[in-house]
Order: sequence, then C-alpha cells, then structure tokens
Amino acid sequence: MNDKASVSKELNAKHAKILEGLLKLPENRECADCRGRAPRWASINLGIFICLQCSGIHRSLGVHISKVRSTTLDTWLPEQISFMQCVGNEKSNNYWEADLSASVDRSDIGKFIRTKYQDKKWASRYNPQPGLSDMIGETSDFGGKADVPRKARKYSLEEDVFSIQPPQVPTTTRSRGVSLDTMDEFLNLPPKNGLMSAPSVKHKEDTQDLFSLLYAPEGNQDRTIVPPSRWATFE
Repeated sequence: MNDKASVSKELNAKHAKILEGLLKLPENRECADCRGRAPRWASINLGIFICLQCSGIHRSLGVHISKVRSTTLDTWLPEQISFMQCVGNEKSNNYWEADLSASVDRSDIGKFIRTKYQDKKWASRYNPQPGLSDMIGETSDFGGKADVPRKARKYSLEEDVFSIQPPQVPTTTRSRGVSLDTMDEFLNLPPKNGLMSAPSVKHKEDTQDLFSLLYAPEGNQDRTIVPPSRWATFE
C-alpha cells in the first residue's frame, strides 16, 4: 500500500500550512545553495529548501543523495514534515558548508552543488550530518515534539519503553541442612577426635539403680515356700 494514500485531505492541508510557515522563517527564505532565489522545493533527506533551478541539479545527484519534493504540489508524509521542521537550511549548511570560504564562486551552481553534496568537500569533519537523530526530542516553532513514527526513529532516554520496570522475580533462599557439628550438639554425641571419655559418675549411679530394680537382694525377697501337693513320698 502506498504511504501517500493514507494521507487524508485534512492532513495534507495541515502539511501545506506547516511548509508555508517554514518557508517564512528567515533561514529558509532563500535557496540553501544559490542563495539568490526564493525556494519552492525541498530535499527531504537533506532537510533543505531550494529553488526550482537547484532542484533540477539535486535530481541529477540521485535519490541516494537528495530526494526532491515540491512544497506545494507533492503529498508529504508526517515524518517528512517533521524532518524538515528539525533541520532546515541553517542547520544543514552548518554541516555541509562548515569549511566553505567566502571566496568560493557559486556562478557555476551545478558544479558547486556536486562539490558540496557529492564530494563533501566542505562538510564538517567534527559534527555528524543532520539526520533522524535530530528529530528526537526536538521542539519546533509549531508546537510539540516531532511526530515521527517509532519504526523510523531511534529511542531516546525519555521514551516510555525505558520507564517500564521489568517484573521483579522473587528470590528463593534455600534452607541449608544442619551440619554434622550441629547434629552432634543436638544428639550429645562424643567428640570425633581423641579417645572417648569415661562415663560420668551419674551414669554409673543410673546403671546401679537399674540393676537394683531388676535384682533385689536376697534379704529383701519374700520367700514363701509352698509345699507341693502332689509330691510322691518315698519310704
């Protein structure tokens, strides 16, 4: 499905109004390249507004360098509008003309544009090219952050995805078994090393009491002799 077909008439009219406002900004009132004509065209991947003559030269560079759109005739997508809001002629030229001297001749505009964008002769060696990263967190003069689909931009630290805390997994602590030393204390077992100690006196007394219950002295026993009733007598 064509993405442009999803743009309604109301949204397209809104985009046209935004572009008209961007062209009224001081930095966008003249062509980003020739600096002599009013722009009515734009390069949607360079983020600049250019005149009709320069737009033809941009088309000859190929879409991998510059994609040209009319600010009044073409249908614009929301992410393209947002990109133009975040870049513009001034920010783009700060990168592409960072090392450009004032004495450079612009009379041969075709050569100038090819040297500028194709050869990158005057591009900044320290700053990155304005791109989608500039759309994150940018606030335009028309209010709100750049309306860029999530699939077309990187995440910033302000994204909701980082505010979602991962589920807390409860940690389980395994109970440790009782050591052998602790078991010895509970069972009152003799120490492992060395000879076994002699039994205590109390243990001896307990043994004597036990035997005294089992074997009573003869003097204390009640001996009752019952004569047998059926014993045979012998004369």
